[in-house]
Amino acid sequence: MKKILHWVLAATLISGATMVGVNMTSCNDANADNTMPPKVESTELIRTSKSWDGVELPDYLEGRPELVAVKYVFPAGQKLGWHHHPVMNYGILVQGELTIIGRDGMEKIVHEGEAVVEMVNTIHHGENRGKKDVILYMFYLSQKDLPLAVQHPEIPLE
Repeated sequence: MKKILHWVLAATLISGATMVGVNMTSCNDANADNTMPPKVESTELIRTSKSWDGVELPDYLEGRPELVAVKYVFPAGQKLGWHHHPVMNYGILVQGELTIIGRDGMEKIVHEGEAVVEMVNTIHHGENRGKKDVILYMFYLSQKDLPLAVQHPEIPLE
């Protein structure tokens, strides 16, 4: 279990540093005018063991982890079909505003700069109700050959 947590933490830190554009090699060099470079800043965006709807996340899967990072771009007005995630995932919305809707009608609006922890094994869908594209970076804690999402085309969007 500790080995899995170390892999998850390492991948999260690496992907987070890459996403925000931190150049780790330049942190050791002085600026051209021989002053010290600015210090790396960190801001914790979220720390939770619950998804956005308040449900406790499941225990980690047994076996070797597969960490997946995906950038999604949702055009203005776009609706995703109903789906569920068989694995834990979380993300950071870097542009726009995304509305996530559960089957029970509960909604979560994720704003630019916010982090969100998705529902696991609960059917939901997302909508971009805004006027600009949504850009969302998602990080999945998966295993080889597991889908990141399972679509439910039998459920019509309203």
